[in-house]
Amino acid sequence: MTSGSDGGEGLEAQFDQWRRYVERRRELRQPDVEELEDHLRGSVDELVDAGLRADEAFLVAVKRMGSLDELSREFAREHSERLWKQLVLTGGTDDPAEGATSRRDLLVAVGCAVGAAVSVKAPELFGLTPEADGAFYGTNAALFALPWLAAFLAWRRGASKAVVGALVALFALGAVAANAYPLADESQSVVLTAIHLPIALWFAVGLAYASDDPRSPRRRMDFVRFTGELFVYYVLIALGGGVLVGFLFGTFQAIGVSPEHVVAEWVLPCGAAAAVVVAGWLVEAKQSVVENIAPVLTRLFTPLFTVALLAFLVTFGLTRGGIDVEREALILFDLLLVVVLGLLLYSISARDPLAPPGLFDKLQLALVVSALAIDVLVLLAITGRISEYGTTPNKAAALGENVILLANLAWSAWLLLGLVRRRRPFTALERWQTGYLPVYAGWAWVVVLVFPPLFDHL
Repeated sequence: MTSGSDGGEGLEAQFDQWRRYVERRRELRQPDVEELEDHLRGSVDELVDAGLRADEAFLVAVKRMGSLDELSREFAREHSERLWKQLVLTGGTDDPAEGATSRRDLLVAVGCAVGAAVSVKAPELFGLTPEADGAFYGTNAALFALPWLAAFLAWRRGASKAVVGALVALFALGAVAANAYPLADESQSVVLTAIHLPIALWFAVGLAYASDDPRSPRRRMDFVRFTGELFVYYVLIALGGGVLVGFLFGTFQAIGVSPEHVVAEWVLPCGAAAAVVVAGWLVEAKQSVVENIAPVLTRLFTPLFTVALLAFLVTFGLTRGGIDVEREALILFDLLLVVVLGLLLYSISARDPLAPPGLFDKLQLALVVSALAIDVLVLLAITGRISEYGTTPNKAAALGENVILLANLAWSAWLLLGLVRRRRPFTALERWQTGYLPVYAGWAWVVVLVFPPLFDHL
């Protein structure tokens, strides 16, 4: 091959960027990626020999290859037998070593899922029950399943001792945050801890996920995709579990036995915790056989959410009404803004970095600008209520979260504008989003560690 020498380091950098994007398509195995790259390099060589500059030859060759989605689907069709074999739980591979690894992953995942299920019932050994100790179970819910998911991912990545130590420290800190400070059941900090501790610990799961390369922005973006895929799998498992519970009630009641106690005390809580680990294993094991679901849903819901947000802003302007800043409303608005950023993140994770800006990028700009306007309105309402009536844990938490979201949305809108106007590369937006993720984790830790002693005086 002559493309590397002719194009120099700049051309090799373009090949590296293209290869990283192609490797995201999990339906393409490494030999498939190498075959595509070999074909691309051959095309570049031919175009360079025809008189084009190396960078021009690279862009023309990529265009000639067509859409990567079409190429990945073509490979999936050609290797359909391999695709269907991968849909079974284990095995189905021509490589004995790969099959053995798959079986080990399954066994470890089952062990971690059982550990999560047992963790849910363990507090009952100390006299704690969900009915009498709702505050304890609410604040500790994330500690039942997430440490086991992190353990599975750390094992699968071969995490170093330093990473394992950091994970143990983070989950221990989470346990301290959930239990060290006495909180009354009606305290606002109970709800805040129950909401923010899972967010803080989810970034600990992210450390386990990226433990093979913790500083890599690409691994952070992979974790974003992992989060979306796990959510989809978890919802599917929950729907299947609902069908199972319905059959249990119907069949047992037909013989005069009510399974209500067993379902409520064992099946639902243990199944909910174990399903987190199972969903994580499914993402790890099976994402190579189908196209990522979350980016596909992003394409569907981005225009719908854009229309919904614009409709809200128009209605707000016409009615000139105020925004309710009670806890439920604040949670709703924050969830809405988080969904917008989620849509942006998942679209970034699936976007071809070499593709020129198109209509969908302009649609995303409209979505982010609309969310930014709503965030400004919410911030004005919160600061107005705080200046008039004083602060509460809920309002202080919402204020901090909306300031963090405001900064992210504002800079994302600026970067998207530069992308649409072809003045900034797509990679600038990707680097910003992956670099901003720790800010959310930091604020979540502030809420669970600082707010209870600051606002609660029992």
